[in-house]
Amino acid sequence: MKYKEHYDVVIVGSGLAGLVSAIILAKEGKSVCVLEKNNQYGGNLQTFVRNKTIFDTGVHYIGGLSKGQNLHQYFKYIGILDGIQLHKMDEDGFDIISFDDDPKEYKHAQGYTNFIKTLIEDFPEEEEGIKKYCEQMKATCKKFPLYSLEKGKPYYDDAEIFQLPAKEHINSFTKNKKLQAVLAGSNYLYAGDQNKTPFYVHALSTNSYIESSYRCVNGGSQITKVLLKRLKEEGGEVYKHHEVNKFVYADGKITSVTTTKGIEIKGDLFISNIEPKLTVKMVGEDKFRKSYTNRIEKIESTIAAFSLYIVLKPNTFKYQNKNFYHFKDASKVWDSHNYTQESWPEGYMMSMGIKKNANEFGDSIAVMTYMHYDEVKPWEDTYNTVAHKNERGQTYEQFKTEKAETLIDELEKKFPNIRECIETYYTSTPLSYRDYIGSNRGSMYAYVKDVNKPLHSHVSPKTKIKNLYFTGQSLNMHGILGVTISAIITCSEILDKDYLLDKILESNKHEVQ
Repeated sequence: MKYKEHYDVVIVGSGLAGLVSAIILAKEGKSVCVLEKNNQYGGNLQTFVRNKTIFDTGVHYIGGLSKGQNLHQYFKYIGILDGIQLHKMDEDGFDIISFDDDPKEYKHAQGYTNFIKTLIEDFPEEEEGIKKYCEQMKATCKKFPLYSLEKGKPYYDDAEIFQLPAKEHINSFTKNKKLQAVLAGSNYLYAGDQNKTPFYVHALSTNSYIESSYRCVNGGSQITKVLLKRLKEEGGEVYKHHEVNKFVYADGKITSVTTTKGIEIKGDLFISNIEPKLTVKMVGEDKFRKSYTNRIEKIESTIAAFSLYIVLKPNTFKYQNKNFYHFKDASKVWDSHNYTQESWPEGYMMSMGIKKNANEFGDSIAVMTYMHYDEVKPWEDTYNTVAHKNERGQTYEQFKTEKAETLIDELEKKFPNIRECIETYYTSTPLSYRDYIGSNRGSMYAYVKDVNKPLHSHVSPKTKIKNLYFTGQSLNMHGILGVTISAIITCSEILDKDYLLDKILESNKHEVQ
């Protein structure tokens, strides 16, 4: 492989934020090199194929992608919109919230007018509260200028929003317990915790899906393919099977990175798209202030997940153009991570994949539920990825099968006879997330945002090492939109924020009326 002697920018990790940062900086004429340890680029955009069926590991749907909306504007600027095939989800109910003890399905509809109208049909007495809730959602999102692409403002407008608790605030709009549960029902999107999650996390996550919701046809990895194509067009370089094991430090800055293959890559600026906890260890904790390394070390990671990937028998289970968030009862909406071995799972999110030439029947289902990392601790010394195959042993396979069967029993309650539609299934545990994504303890969404310690988990893209930057889901928000914004924030530190926003707005001005 032909590496340059020296790059302007070296990016470690090819998750969405790493690739978006690479494109933005390459567009500015910088020589950029991206290094990825895995066989597949894209971090949480990775897909896998089993029985000729494509499964997403992380991206089940995307919000904010209609013309003029925030993610649409960002994707238009980096030039990847035309290459992505999208399928709009059910406008009258893209997310369905339901409970074991209630046969009714409650719908989240697309577009605020529709969202309000649909909820009022189910809760006619609650019109005022529903409208207030929606106003608060929009007002909160407005306080994050990069979320609404506003120039000349700091990254957030109002420090108090970090201290507003989600559960309490949502419940303040209505006394109706069922409506409270329905409004918070999609909180698997951010691993909602009743004692910790701030309202802004709920608002930023949920708002973009209400604005518009799409599925990626043939899976989210097509986004990675378009990103890689764009990066190469701009002269950037990407290398997989290049696992960085050290950041080389001299004279107060990073001079190069080395890989497990003994390759050294030199550069001026370094962006780490891997988790800050891990980055600090690879740079050397002694290179940072003790107070900083202590804080990073103590940030709590969000809960992990167990996922079930079902290959359906042909023409047996109708394709559902929506997601299902199902709970044992309304009181579990904020509490399904507190399970016992007997009560697991307290809830789940179910989503379906869509193929290019799909008919009325589905070919795949993904089901996700919470799982504590401690459950897989007996096997934590084993590592298994495509690049490094490794068996975790018979007891692990047994553990996964038992969990999968329990989860299918739960699915049967909501979707009777689903068992008969299953051709085969596959599973992933917190260890899969740890090994493929490099997330601490298999965490789903990086770091916990805690309303009681609002700035504790706030990680700046700038580090005290003058040429080392962070990007990715550990910074501000997770999810496709959150991570794209984190790349914008990182690049703003390098290029100047208003200059970059001007470019983004300029590239969109013919579309935004």
